[in-house]
Amino acid sequence: MSDASLLETLVSKEVVYPGAIIRLEHWDVTLPNGHHALREVACHPGASAVVAIDDQGRVMLVRQMRIAVGRLTTEIPAGKLDSAEEDPLDCAKRELSEETGLQADSWEKLTCMETTPGFCNERIHLYLATGLHSGQSHPDEDEFVDVTRMPLRQAVENVLNGTFRDGKTCLGIMMAAAKLASSK
Repeated sequence: MSDASLLETLVSKEVVYPGAIIRLEHWDVTLPNGHHALREVACHPGASAVVAIDDQGRVMLVRQMRIAVGRLTTEIPAGKLDSAEEDPLDCAKRELSEETGLQADSWEKLTCMETTPGFCNERIHLYLATGLHSGQSHPDEDEFVDVTRMPLRQAVENVLNGTFRDGKTCLGIMMAAAKLASSK
């Protein structure tokens, strides 16, 4: 099957809800068979997330309430870009500092993931940060987090056994573990 037989063509967009974090749009698309269809798209400016590993091989994690899923989660530090033009690396550095009080000497891009491409255009840039040193955390005023350190080996086990269910955290931990293992 050729790619052309799968492509949709955007005809028009309409903002349905101009939210503070996401903007909901209705997109009219032409399908490969010539018919039209409605796509509901959650538009997001993007985000960055950090797998920060200390000299003892521990990953920095933040525990926080995620009311949308109704539970406390354990995640890698992350946050949304201030604008679509913000450098994702600058965002990653800011979020690591805000949420953990840490800074890093070395930064490496792991990937850019598309979180839920069936209905959302959010992309999260994942980074590996090493050479960590302390500073002062300064979370946003509506952000309450508990910072914890966990051996990377245990974090990988928590991904594999389903304890960690956050997509960016799972992908970031697995990619960082693979990268660090291949560099030994």
